[in-house]
Amino acid sequence: MQTPPRVYTRADLMDAHGLGRSTLEKWYRERAANGHPEAAGTSGGRLVWDAGEWDRWYAARSTGVPDGLATRDDLAARHGISKHRLKQLWAEREANGHPEPVRRHGKALFWDEAAFLSWYAGLGAPSAPDDLITLAEAGRMLGLAPGSVTVYASRPPRGWPEPVRVETLAGGRVRRLYRRADVAAYGASR
Repeated sequence: MQTPPRVYTRADLMDAHGLGRSTLEKWYRERAANGHPEAAGTSGGRLVWDAGEWDRWYAARSTGVPDGLATRDDLAARHGISKHRLKQLWAEREANGHPEPVRRHGKALFWDEAAFLSWYAGLGAPSAPDDLITLAEAGRMLGLAPGSVTVYASRPPRGWPEPVRVETLAGGRVRRLYRRADVAAYGASR
């Protein structure tokens, strides 16, 4: 008597790999583009996949990310740009020319890190007044806590740019304006 091939249901895959049903369904729907194996049949009215074939496909899909690619989380951690700012830039990509991701893995997007940083540094060409940002905006851009960036005016860290313009406001307060590109370059060097 021949042993039947080992198969997986979606429930088996969810338990074994911690994957969500919607992810598994999406992968199967997009199998023509991603190489997901065809179903081997059904068992109890549910689709099943040959375990060996599915394991080989998943292992190939789960291999490491090539050097030079970075997710939004990687960019935030490595370059001090807040995740909020990165999401905002991505949402405004039609207007700002944000680079397209070079790879997608599930919901994760991967960008060429060098190309992204080059684009990001060029965001603040000093040709328009909008390219000048306040100290608070610089702090948000870098993902710094509001209280921590306020000391930069009196005790700037090494490499912190000089303000382009200093304005005295009503009540004697001072507003310092910085070039966005200078702040981005500082963030990239940290």
